[in-house]
Amino acid sequence: MGGTGIVRSELFLEHNPGAWHPESPHRLEYLHAFLDNNHMPGLVVLSPRPATQQEISLVHRASHFERIAQTASQDQCYLDADTQTCAKSFEAALCAVGGLIDLVGKVLDGELDNGFAMVRPPGHHAEANQAMGFCLFNNIAVAAAWAVEVRKLSRVLIVDWDLHHGNGTQNAFYSDPRVLYISTHLFPFYPGSGSLSEYGRDEGKGFTINIPMTPRRTDQDYVAIFQKIIKPVTYEFKPELILVSAGFDTHMADPMQGMSVTAEGFAAMTYLLKKAAEDLCQGRLVLTLEGGYDYEAQTNSVAKVLEVLTNATDAGQELAESDVPEPDVVAKVRKVHKNFWNF
Repeated sequence: MGGTGIVRSELFLEHNPGAWHPESPHRLEYLHAFLDNNHMPGLVVLSPRPATQQEISLVHRASHFERIAQTASQDQCYLDADTQTCAKSFEAALCAVGGLIDLVGKVLDGELDNGFAMVRPPGHHAEANQAMGFCLFNNIAVAAAWAVEVRKLSRVLIVDWDLHHGNGTQNAFYSDPRVLYISTHLFPFYPGSGSLSEYGRDEGKGFTINIPMTPRRTDQDYVAIFQKIIKPVTYEFKPELILVSAGFDTHMADPMQGMSVTAEGFAAMTYLLKKAAEDLCQGRLVLTLEGGYDYEAQTNSVAKVLEVLTNATDAGQELAESDVPEPDVVAKVRKVHKNFWNF
């Protein structure tokens, strides 16, 4: 079949944490409108199915599953200060995980070239027994755990370019050398984790790479980090699958106001990861939506990412291959990881 898989469903619009909440259904309404109004050859739309409790249990405890399941009968439930649910949230969260797992499976089987899961709620903050940071289940962590436990992959790379550190994803694999987690994020910032000194434990030492950044880093800063850290580590690790927590709250227009990335910057990061996937793992690259709260900025950025995934244009290539100055954080990461990686 081939092509770029898109996980899309109106169900994800029915997860509504409140009119005031930044993680709004409007995020996907804008993306859906773009897809409906712009023909992009090569896209294959997948309808999600709910993940099973057994799949969720690859990362989350039974008590957590039951706690989220109990919200299905409630119009509004507060799980923490900024994580709310409605009656449809549990179903949407299950389908966010199930849709991503099926997308990963089709990419692993060669039915699709790559993919992007346009799902809500996001996932990378969700811990084994705690919903937090707008996240109910950890979509990408469950998909990665499924890939190693069910599909028996030995090496999965997760790159997280969201503005916030993916504490839940890190903790899911902190002792597991089968999953390499690399995060670029504003630090210190919510949720407070993601320091340089957090690099894994026991057999997982070195398989967590945190790249804590100061505010207002630009496209050039991110490209340098991808060129100087993420690319060489990826080629040394030789993943069988690359997953991306694709948060667009680093965009310069985002109300979080943390970074200064543009749509072209996201295209460049995608280009570099796609090239690595083609070189190392038959192009197996799957992105899943995390943050991003300026609707137009997120839509424009996702459009550029899709152009890269579908080979529609050469978006991002010139920037990705340009000679950019090296930010200070690169040397700091090298110092911490000099005994683990050659970069």
